[in-house]
Amino acid sequence: MTGSPTTTSFGPLSLAVDGNACGKIWGPQLEQATYKNRQRLYLSEQATPRRILTDGSVPNTLVIANCEVVKPRVAAAEHISQFNEEARSPFVKKYKTIIHPGEVNRIRELPQNSKIVATHTDSPDVLIWDVEAQPNRHAVLGATESRPDLILTGHKDNAEFALAMCPTEPFVLSGGKDKSVVLWSIQDYISTLAVEPGSAKSPGSSGSNTKHASKGGGTGDKSAASPSIGPRGIYQGHGDTVEDVQFCPSSAQEFCSVGDDSCLILWDARAGSAPAVKVEKAHTADIHCVDWNPHDVNFILTGSADNTIRMFDRRNLTSGGVGSPIYTFEGHSAAVLCVQWSPDKSSVFGSSAEDGLLNIWDHEKIGNKQDSVGLKTSNYPPGLFFRHAGHRDKVVDFHWNASDPWTIVSVSDDCESTGGGGTLQIWRMIDLIYRSEEEVLAELDKFKSHILNCDKKSE
Repeated sequence: MTGSPTTTSFGPLSLAVDGNACGKIWGPQLEQATYKNRQRLYLSEQATPRRILTDGSVPNTLVIANCEVVKPRVAAAEHISQFNEEARSPFVKKYKTIIHPGEVNRIRELPQNSKIVATHTDSPDVLIWDVEAQPNRHAVLGATESRPDLILTGHKDNAEFALAMCPTEPFVLSGGKDKSVVLWSIQDYISTLAVEPGSAKSPGSSGSNTKHASKGGGTGDKSAASPSIGPRGIYQGHGDTVEDVQFCPSSAQEFCSVGDDSCLILWDARAGSAPAVKVEKAHTADIHCVDWNPHDVNFILTGSADNTIRMFDRRNLTSGGVGSPIYTFEGHSAAVLCVQWSPDKSSVFGSSAEDGLLNIWDHEKIGNKQDSVGLKTSNYPPGLFFRHAGHRDKVVDFHWNASDPWTIVSVSDDCESTGGGGTLQIWRMIDLIYRSEEEVLAELDKFKSHILNCDKKSE
């Protein structure tokens, strides 16, 4: 529908999160039932000043949870009546807890193997976890850290947020404060074990299977350490911190990155370590996020501290060295923190920002002067057709559910508004909003006589 953007959502589930809230992503679907589906969800809980005791030893955790997602138009009244923003939702249950070495800033799942996830923390390393093999831990005072199954080394400074997994190969991509983009292949570690366990260099890798200082895992073995591998490539081209990275959906050798230098860079590993294309001024401020359209690999989204989202066509990225976007989306009043294309429709994407809003856009709607009932649409940004305004503070992360159409998990960092903690919400806009106008009108017409009868009875 092409009317003004809607600000309500269907089927709210809320989960109060201890500590600062960052990475949250959907995992594999576990079970389908008549009225709801059960699905894996990866969460993080991080220590905040109000949770830390005098010795500061309350641990950070990576939580693997099982989530019950109610199907559209099913039992809505039941869980709406149970909604309590301050309480833990009964629909999200912890399955396993990992004591994470440091804050969990970002979580990514390996598409080729859903039990493998990567995490970024406040260090130069990327940590790889086999969530099924990891022991379940209790986040108690003084608990030793869990031991990662693999550590990816190569950054020279902290790499906190920029992290991506390749859709086509078991490749991992990272960016950090060292202004570098670093590429690894998890297959290199597997190959190393097959050739010479414990010491041989990985084929195509500059690193070796070395020991690392990360201890723990609940085994009590203080001498145990995680194996590590070095990168396949290190790519230099940014002039400041790399804030986000993303693979081309159709190629393991092509990827892009954005950073605090306001640059968007496209890379091709087959052509060496220099940028393939560098857009010097993609935005007028720091760029926080980037996403590559999985339906059409020509379209790339960027979100910035200049409060805007820009869509680029990689066939025409620059004009005189300055970014030349197809369109600039202006619907936020604060820095944009996350952008992601929808898995359900090629022209739809979401954006979240420090203004506490999560906007849903459809770039195909740009240029529509009027909607079906003749209402002027100039009072809201072109392309914006839904606005989720259920969070109280900045929405730091969100993730579309590829297994459950038009369903989103979003999380806000509520420290400024509540003094600590965060809120995770699982929600789905009602299907009358995104379905075709003809379908919606046909369905509403079925209720016409019922509505008229209700009006007569009320007279």
